[in-house]
Amino acid sequence: MKVLNYLAVVLLVVVVFYLLIVGESLLLPLVIAVALWYLINTLAAALGRIAVGGFSIPRPVCLLLSILAFLAVTWAVVNFLSASFGGVVEMAPIYQDNLIRRLESLSLPFVDVGAIQSDNLGQLLNDWINLPSYAASLAGSAAGILASGSLILIYVGFLFFEQGQFGNKISALVPDAAKEKEVRGIFERIRDDIQKYIGIKMFTSSLTGLLSYGLLLLMGVDFAGVWGLLIFLLNFIPTVGSIIATMFPAMIALAQSDGYTLFLMVLGGIGAFQVLIGNVIEPRLMGSSFNLSPIVILLNLALWGTIWGIPGAFLCVPFLIIFTIIMSHFPRTRPIAIILSSDGDLRVHLEDALETFSFAGGGGKAPMLGPSASGTADAESGRAGKQAGKREENGD
Repeated sequence: MKVLNYLAVVLLVVVVFYLLIVGESLLLPLVIAVALWYLINTLAAALGRIAVGGFSIPRPVCLLLSILAFLAVTWAVVNFLSASFGGVVEMAPIYQDNLIRRLESLSLPFVDVGAIQSDNLGQLLNDWINLPSYAASLAGSAAGILASGSLILIYVGFLFFEQGQFGNKISALVPDAAKEKEVRGIFERIRDDIQKYIGIKMFTSSLTGLLSYGLLLLMGVDFAGVWGLLIFLLNFIPTVGSIIATMFPAMIALAQSDGYTLFLMVLGGIGAFQVLIGNVIEPRLMGSSFNLSPIVILLNLALWGTIWGIPGAFLCVPFLIIFTIIMSHFPRTRPIAIILSSDGDLRVHLEDALETFSFAGGGGKAPMLGPSASGTADAESGRAGKQAGKREENGD
């Protein structure tokens, strides 16, 4: 029986991931719409907490200001990238040729570059440093998201239209008051953790992007604003994003200069910003709130990057946070949450977990019964019924 259960779970996981891949064109805009809806509500809640002399901004006004702020930021970013992207694409082949020539003439220790045929080496470097391909891939992902803009806006509109009914739906699904409170607690914790993660990442990524932009502008690197914005965005991708955000501007500096001074200064400067902010400031701000294993984050990044590409890479950590929180609230799935955690110490204690859960009212926490325990309970109730029947027949 347990083998069948495990096979059913494996089959369900395979079907879910298959549907995620096949239904990307439909599901990805929905997920992006949920993320935008959540961010707009988060900003509106932050504006609502601002009070001047006992006066606070009404909730509808906060929501309107938040929507306008997001539209303004999106418009500014799109216009900036549209104005800069043509120049970047035009210079990309020149940068690529310069990099290939620099690497072909580079004398590396322990590597006999001269022993490699020139044509083969050039083709290898051309495949490896394919800047136009990278730029086209990035532009394609952005264009795909913009092409789904109307569908995303429709989803966001319906989410705002129905958000006032979410509480009523939870109450209808969970009639039991105690369980409803616990379910609402799970949603509140997910909300608080995601808000904290996004807030801290916004601060640290903005700080890294601004410092990097200032350094690149000071060093005279081409398109410093584009690389600063790219560094800001890439820092939302765990680990790999920070590495790319450090190496890419350094390679551009190497391609546009004759020596190695500019390359080393850009690499060292941006690398220092990444280490200081990513390994010192950010962990102090995060604390032990999420307690996620770094290797699990990397595997999760690879998984969602394979499924949904660049958008999946940005969404992988919020997905992992939500999944870990949900798994930690049920005894049967707590081992999964422990594996996903960094040190095995979950914020939800076992006695606070939901022992059983169903959408039918049952009153309080019922004991969790496995297959063997359930069978034992049924047998005991059967024996008790037979004994009561015999006593009635004997007139006891």
